[in-house]
Amino acid sequence: MPMTTLRELTDELLRQEDTIRQGGGADGQQRQRRHGRLAVRERLALLLDEGRPFLEFGLWAAHGMYPDWGDVPAAGIVTGIGFVKSRPCLIAASDATVKAGAMFPQSIKKLLRAQRIAARFRLPVIYLVDSAGVFLPLQEDVFPDEDDFGRIFRNNAVMSAAGIPQYAAVMGNCIAGGAYLPVLCDKLLMTDGSQLCLAGPALVKAAIGQVVDPEELGGATMHSAISGTVDFHESSDESCLKRLRSLIDLLPAAAESTAPSDSETSLSASPPLHSVYDLVSGDGRGEYDVRDVMSGIVDGDSSQEYKAEFGLTLVTAFAKIGGHPVGIVANQKRRCKSSSGELQIGGVIYPDAADKAARFVMDCNQMRVPLVFLQDVQGFMVGKQVEQAGIIRAGAKLVNVVSNSIVPKLTVILGGSFGAGHYALCGKAYDPALILAWPSAKYAVMGAAQAADTLLALQLRDAERAGRTLSKEEIAGLRESIRERYTSQTDIRFGAARGWVDAIIPPPETRLWLQTALDILPPVTDGDFRTGVLQV
Repeated sequence: MPMTTLRELTDELLRQEDTIRQGGGADGQQRQRRHGRLAVRERLALLLDEGRPFLEFGLWAAHGMYPDWGDVPAAGIVTGIGFVKSRPCLIAASDATVKAGAMFPQSIKKLLRAQRIAARFRLPVIYLVDSAGVFLPLQEDVFPDEDDFGRIFRNNAVMSAAGIPQYAAVMGNCIAGGAYLPVLCDKLLMTDGSQLCLAGPALVKAAIGQVVDPEELGGATMHSAISGTVDFHESSDESCLKRLRSLIDLLPAAAESTAPSDSETSLSASPPLHSVYDLVSGDGRGEYDVRDVMSGIVDGDSSQEYKAEFGLTLVTAFAKIGGHPVGIVANQKRRCKSSSGELQIGGVIYPDAADKAARFVMDCNQMRVPLVFLQDVQGFMVGKQVEQAGIIRAGAKLVNVVSNSIVPKLTVILGGSFGAGHYALCGKAYDPALILAWPSAKYAVMGAAQAADTLLALQLRDAERAGRTLSKEEIAGLRESIRERYTSQTDIRFGAARGWVDAIIPPPETRLWLQTALDILPPVTDGDFRTGVLQV
């Protein structure tokens, strides 16, 4: 069977993403039009500046996760960073064509992540609300916990107190507890025909026996003229979006901008990262020099490798991306020899490489230089020699300094992201401002082959204890079933559905995403870098 190339993986993923962006499809979009409303991506086209990138997060959210309830494309909510009147903003827009915009557990997780990104980047937030509220059949998974529905409103309040502007436009349904989101924002817009209330007419009648007209209960006119809840009463989606653009235009220029001068941003990568399709395999088995990948991301001739002759399975380098100074920590994916002549496997972290990377991360924090991690890691080396050399101690040091870093961190998973290597190179749990992945990325505790052998050994042990002897055919079948299940779970779409990465991106867009993030991330202006106790 021929191997799938990275280009083929990317093309297939882009085709699937086109389908996801259709949301509930033609029927759902036609239903919006019958209500006099636009579909979510039509709204975004009017809201966002033409010709500027929209960096969409969580497009794969909820993919394949709710088979009992059907497809939930993009978890029924569109999130990302876009530009409004040249101002970068975090957008969170309900897709009412998907289950009437109801919030599934992954919808909430996706929105919470968007709020964290907004807080980290200090971006104005625009919520386009058109949602039926929580998805009641799964209410036990969306209601009470610290990362459930109520956390959204807590974040609204905390971000407002932190001076992060928030705008909400009610452009459809906004019923029950979800009504708190727009009211906790700085400015609230509402269109004719929309509903904003704690309980709809049916629930009001069931609860207190009152029969009430929907407009009198929670319509735009009532909230504008009687309750005083709405700041701007708009006749249509189009006028509402135009108003939002004009309100964003009133914001003062960002006080702290890290964008470099025009002369710096004119620097380009050399060669373009399109050449990566000829460098990196789709299955993760091939070797490549990660410096070739880096050269397609950083500004031409800006890379200065740090400790280039030591700890060779990790490459550490100072460079610039769009004029921004960065420190890069990247897995080297080709075999190399240490100064002592030891053969070292590409993509594996050895004690010397971990020590080097930890020292480099500390240096970047001392200089206040953002960190970029390029992961293609199989994990840390195992065995008697490396244990005696202190692999756990060296790895713990790297985890410590990454955990305590005060500079912005950005992570891109190029290939494997396995085991503790994922942690040490700034995995999701280590607070990267963004974590991105190529279509070739794979996420798991260990690779499918190793996992299949490990789990098979456990099952064989259990069978032996039960007095059963498995045939060669049964053993082969068990191994293959375990391998297939594990392989499906290492697919990056599986991880993206669960929010483990912010976006799966085509490799040639890596520089665009990183440069845009660096353009708008606030600089580190205060705080001290401290590590606590390190084992030495």
